[in-house]
Amino acid sequence: MRAFAKRSAEGDEIVFRDVPQPEPGSSELLIQVHAIGVGIQDGYFFPASMRFPYVVGIEAAGVIVRAGSSVSGYRPGERVAFVNAMQPKGGTWAEFTVVDGDALIVRIPDALGFEEAAAVPVAGNTAIRAMSLLDLQSGDGLFVAGGSGAIGTLVIQMAAARGYRIAASASPGNHRYLESLGAEKVVDYRERAWQDQVRSWMPEGVDAAIAIQPGTAQQCEAVVKTSGTIVSVSGDQFLPKRDIMLRQLPYDMDVQGELQQLIEKIASGDMQIVIERVFPFAEGLDALAKTQTRHARGKSVLSLSSVAGD
Repeated sequence: MRAFAKRSAEGDEIVFRDVPQPEPGSSELLIQVHAIGVGIQDGYFFPASMRFPYVVGIEAAGVIVRAGSSVSGYRPGERVAFVNAMQPKGGTWAEFTVVDGDALIVRIPDALGFEEAAAVPVAGNTAIRAMSLLDLQSGDGLFVAGGSGAIGTLVIQMAAARGYRIAASASPGNHRYLESLGAEKVVDYRERAWQDQVRSWMPEGVDAAIAIQPGTAQQCEAVVKTSGTIVSVSGDQFLPKRDIMLRQLPYDMDVQGELQQLIEKIASGDMQIVIERVFPFAEGLDALAKTQTRHARGKSVLSLSSVAGD
């Protein structure tokens, strides 16, 4: 099968090549991949122990081909979207992948295509985890640092549905886009005075901030009120100078039910997942390079339509 794989432990080179199709164990599912969500982590998120060539990637959407004897709740022919992180048998950037039956898997509603579904698992579960850390009421203020990417797109919509007042940062070309999602105030993170602009909008400071991009958590301190909360999506660590709580994502949280509800809301049109660009599968390295710029409006996706017959 065709796949993008890390060729060896030396260097970061990822190549498009033929690799053996993985075989599922008794607790695993074999899935034919139809579309792949692209994230910056796909270039470096690997298990400590892996065999080469190692297929990269951690999220996708496809059809179950085979279920292991001890897997319950899934059957061949079902359309699913999933996160497949740190799988010893390889990741999702391939025509077929093996997924543990206990992985984060959701069924794709009939109204949703594979490309849209593939954009949901990582951004969706990250947004759900981040929002779970907020103890806010309708009318409270939330600042989203890095609002135009896939995670920010979902966070802003979730926050708007809860009645929060939302400010966000993005490049000028994405300001109207964020306003259309529910942001009340949008600032250009490249301007020196962006923090002053947020404080002018909400003088006492926002009640909480979600810092999505690396290096933004500490910058958010200036716009968060005393006794507020900063959620660090990227894992940034710093010691706040005031009484502000810095929180990290709860990775042990079970979000499968909420992620299923989210993908159903997207399918029904109650929420939107924005696809910035769909790349043909063979152009995976171009898609990865695009994500590494950290400038996005929504999500980039790889389509295997010419390979998998989608």
